[in-house]
Order: sequence, then C-alpha cells, then structure tokens
Amino acid sequence: MQKTARSTRAANARTPGYRERLGPSLWILVAAAVAAPMAALVFTPVDATAALLVGGAVGVLAIALLVAAAPVVAVRDGELRAGRAHIDVRHLGDPQVHVGDDARHARGAGLDPRSWHLIRGGIDGVVVIPLTDPDDPTTAWVISSRTPDRLAAAVRQAQATRSTPSR
Repeated sequence: MQKTARSTRAANARTPGYRERLGPSLWILVAAAVAAPMAALVFTPVDATAALLVGGAVGVLAIALLVAAAPVVAVRDGELRAGRAHIDVRHLGDPQVHVGDDARHARGAGLDPRSWHLIRGGIDGVVVIPLTDPDDPTTAWVISSRTPDRLAAAVRQAQATRSTPSR
C-alpha cells in the first residue's frame, strides 16, 4: 500500500501542471490608481501630509485588492480549478481554443447560458471545455486565458494521464 501511494505521488510530482492568475488588465489598475488622488483631495483641507499618506495608502490598497482577488486557473492532480470551482478532468471533453473574433463570439452571442463561465475583461483567449457527465446540467466550462493553447494542452495531458492505467 505504501509503495503504491509513493509511486502515485512521484508520478503526480513529475506531471507538469498549469497555473495562471487572471489578473486585472493595465487599464483596470490605472483606473483603481485614480482613487489615490481623489482620496488625497478629500483629506487636503485637514492636512496636506495626511492627505498624501491617505491617498497613497488608498491607491496601493485598491491595486493590491484587485490583484489578490484575481481568480486562478489551474490543472493539477487530475483536476481543473477555475476560481473556487473545480472538476475532475474525466468529466471533461476535448477543449476548444478560441482567440480573436472566435473568442468574442464564444464570450458573446455563442455563449450557452447553461455553461459555467469564468470570463475576465481584457483577456482575449477563451477555452470552451464541454462536459461529458450526463448528470451535470452544465453543458460546458468557458474560461478566459491569456495562454489558451497551454490551458487546453494541460487539460488534454491531465486527461491522458488520468486514463492511463497505473502499475
């Protein structure tokens, strides 16, 4: 029993994973940074030094919260995680990569309302992964990605690793 657990852990350690943080775009960070001078302006009648300190703290805090709250997409240990949601790769079909106009269509008019989505503005690529589980009412997962080819390849790799019988 111990030997099997060790060999499984060793195989999982060798299997390359995928991890991507869907951080905010530069324009969203710039818009959040605009809160700093607005907060400083409010405190200017009280004290100029305090206004600068409060303004700087508000700007840094707004940007830090946006970056910290950004969802993570990861494929590891036979599981796809997108934000707080996760699913075993054996319930997933073949991922479809969309970029450019195809991605705009997949995020807009082509978006199935029954699908589960993690879509972020400012990120062009989209990966649509159909579900093969007949008991799941969700038809597909639609996930934004800056590197959609790598995400699709990681899902395929995890599916191949999961379906390969171990010794």
